[in-house]
Amino acid sequence: MHLKDKSILVVGAGKSGTAAASFLAGKGARPVLTDTRPVEAFNGTLEHLREQGVVFSLGSFPQITAALFDLVVVSPGVPLTVPPVVMAQEAGVPVIGELELAWRFSKAPVVAITGTNGKTTTTSLVGEIFKDAGYRTLVAGNIGIPLVDMIEDYGPQDVVVAEVSSFQLETTTSFRPRVGAVLNITPDHLDRHGSMEEYIKAKANTFSYQEQCDYAVLNYDDPITRDLSKWARGQVIFFSRRHSLERGVFVHRKKIMARLETGEATEILPVSELALPGAHNLENALAAVASSLAMKIKTEVIAHTLQTFAGVAHRLELVDEINGVMYINDSKGTNPEASMKALEAYDAPIVLIAGGRNKGSDFKALAGKIKEKAKAVVVLGESAEEIAGAAKAAGCNRVLKVKDFREAVLLAQREAGAGDIVLLSPACASWDMFNSYEERGDLFKQVVHDLRG
Repeated sequence: MHLKDKSILVVGAGKSGTAAASFLAGKGARPVLTDTRPVEAFNGTLEHLREQGVVFSLGSFPQITAALFDLVVVSPGVPLTVPPVVMAQEAGVPVIGELELAWRFSKAPVVAITGTNGKTTTTSLVGEIFKDAGYRTLVAGNIGIPLVDMIEDYGPQDVVVAEVSSFQLETTTSFRPRVGAVLNITPDHLDRHGSMEEYIKAKANTFSYQEQCDYAVLNYDDPITRDLSKWARGQVIFFSRRHSLERGVFVHRKKIMARLETGEATEILPVSELALPGAHNLENALAAVASSLAMKIKTEVIAHTLQTFAGVAHRLELVDEINGVMYINDSKGTNPEASMKALEAYDAPIVLIAGGRNKGSDFKALAGKIKEKAKAVVVLGESAEEIAGAAKAAGCNRVLKVKDFREAVLLAQREAGAGDIVLLSPACASWDMFNSYEERGDLFKQVVHDLRG
């Protein structure tokens, strides 16, 4: 991709946008960074870009014409309905995202992981498997490090494991991972995508540009994901925790098994030896096994990593045990399906802390799971009334509303007794009260540490 002297508009001055602007400047392009926020809102954090030659158009969007710009690069958090993207499309100016930009400069094989839930855990797990196998491995993407920041540091003998979101995938035009895994698809981000069909279409871009020698790893137990196989151009490897598969990775007699090229079933390890708790993490492990086997990783290496990988921050993270009560941080549970999986991961009585900004989800199924698994639920944030109403309609007896996050943790502490679990799994985005789910989870951990004194 030739960038020198190209005039390129970068829309969105967040982490991905600033990384893209810096990358483009380094390639000799003439990037213009635009954002609705004025320059004062960034408190000087963009000055390094100005020194690189990036031009700012902050506080308002510039006019987009084919005479003014050769390309538009849009940040994942920016919807495609914003004026500069619409103007670019009308003017015939190409629009891509940071993921597509990074891909065009990638020399290393890419393993891409997506899904409504489990992306971060599975991406981290696959990354650990490759590291344990001796590969120089980049774990990046939606997981925190923009791919474009480091993509050129890795070559053909290395591996890139990328967590990719629907926001990133909807702006791809040639992204072709060696392995593309879709873990599951349930309603999420419908406020952004507009319909379930568009959301599914974005997820399918994980493997839409693959070729026959590539692999699509799909969840056989999820009907929507299973049906994506008809769109796959590469070889399909299914994984399942409910069915013994003729070809794929599955559970049989409480053991993880793989049956691929030879037709012979090979044992990977007993399910009981997985370090990660919960049925949903068993699914994540199956996807990781399939993705790793597609890249010819030895089964003994995979088994070792599955036995030792304990998880990631903000996903079923054990914070502390105080007076017999376990405090679990699942701040990354930002939709009802994720929080339902978190509730299912434990057999002890649960006091759930939930609420935040709804992303277009319905809380009826979550309310049923709360009724089944939780002795009490503490709700807060913009969706507090919505979750409380659904929980009460489902027959939950202890539904407690608070306005302050710290108050929510303290109230949950008072509700819990020895042997119980206080679980932060909000089922919502954090943006009504926090800048990110990480900030929300970090505050939860801080309050819990304060309880210990």
